[in-house]
Amino acid sequence: MAAAVALVLAVTGCTSSAPTDLPTQRPGGFAGDVQKRLDGALTDAMALADASAGFAGVWAPWAGSWTAATGTTTRGGSTPVTAGMTFRIGQNTVPMTCSVFLDLVDDGTMGLDDPLTKWVPGLVGVEGVTMRELCQGTSGLGDYSAQLNSRMLMNPTREWPPLELASEGIAAPRAGKPGENYAVARTNAVLVGMAVRNAAGSDWPDLYQKHVFGPLGMESSAFPAGSALTVPGAHPAGYAAGVDGVGAVVCEPMRDVSRISPSMGWTAGGVVSNLQDLKAFSEALAAGSLRDGKTADAQMTGVTSGASWQKQGLGVQLLGPLRGSSGAIPGYVSAMYTDPSSGLTVVVALNNSTPGAGFAQALAQRFASIVSKVPAATKGAKVVDALPWSEEQAVDAMTKSAPCPAKAPEAGK
Repeated sequence: MAAAVALVLAVTGCTSSAPTDLPTQRPGGFAGDVQKRLDGALTDAMALADASAGFAGVWAPWAGSWTAATGTTTRGGSTPVTAGMTFRIGQNTVPMTCSVFLDLVDDGTMGLDDPLTKWVPGLVGVEGVTMRELCQGTSGLGDYSAQLNSRMLMNPTREWPPLELASEGIAAPRAGKPGENYAVARTNAVLVGMAVRNAAGSDWPDLYQKHVFGPLGMESSAFPAGSALTVPGAHPAGYAAGVDGVGAVVCEPMRDVSRISPSMGWTAGGVVSNLQDLKAFSEALAAGSLRDGKTADAQMTGVTSGASWQKQGLGVQLLGPLRGSSGAIPGYVSAMYTDPSSGLTVVVALNNSTPGAGFAQALAQRFASIVSKVPAATKGAKVVDALPWSEEQAVDAMTKSAPCPAKAPEAGK
């Protein structure tokens, strides 16, 4: 952890060209003690995840902002990371995919409750499943990644056709009947991808650019082709622990999994982005600035997905007052959340996927908890509402989900 640290303070509001109606970001950073706690939280997370690189940003309009790029591009390396570097964002792709779908609902091309079979005819085993249920995770379909994970780890550069991913998920054990309950399944976003591509008559690189990246000025974001095995742009290497024959985590040696086909995630996990671009998207998503009125409310209407304060909207997680998502793909974990009322935004990413998406979520919750205690610099400024979790609970969740923490250096070394 004796790695280089690059801090960029006084980051102001969203670079998006779309209005967000969020409170105006106060210029300048936080007080020194707050910055120290944020720095410590990031380095703690890197140690728990055994990551060589960490990226984080916290923007609290009522008090200030803080961004950090900490560590090195490779394990044991000497090249420091920078805040503009890119990384794979895993399931944070899903709210982008569903945002494109909702744009097509807004313009009348598709219907929110269209049956999937209207747009992907001939697909067996999805009768009764609607587009709304796919984006909300209530389709009842199984998760293809649970079926294919070991094969993907053994064949990281293989290109996976969307229909193969979808078919594995459809054949997997069901979580329930359509509309019955929420369950995590990347199969849902792949099927949304297939349906939207057919309805729009366009490929997904163009769809993301037209509906998400372009309107929000996300110039560092891309949806690489399945044959593009490396992350475009300057980036840290990605790492992950292996698994044995029965699926148990094998921490050593930690493997470099930088070269993978993004087709294993496709519209459920294939996008590459960076800290500032995810900030722009998270703020627009939470504020509903990409939505027409008739879909904005639907997107943020959630079903229970965990504790009473955890719900799932259409491609977006409702985490107390925060709106956003978390994701994992071999090599990287990340999360992005924004409170549409106070404007609080948190974005995090680490270059080791071993702890999973929940680890990134818990880290974002820890950052949010730290900053929620910071008083407003100006009387009357809107601050974040009380959060339904504590910093200690977030740390506990991170610790429990990290099977391969970094080893402490031996004495005298």
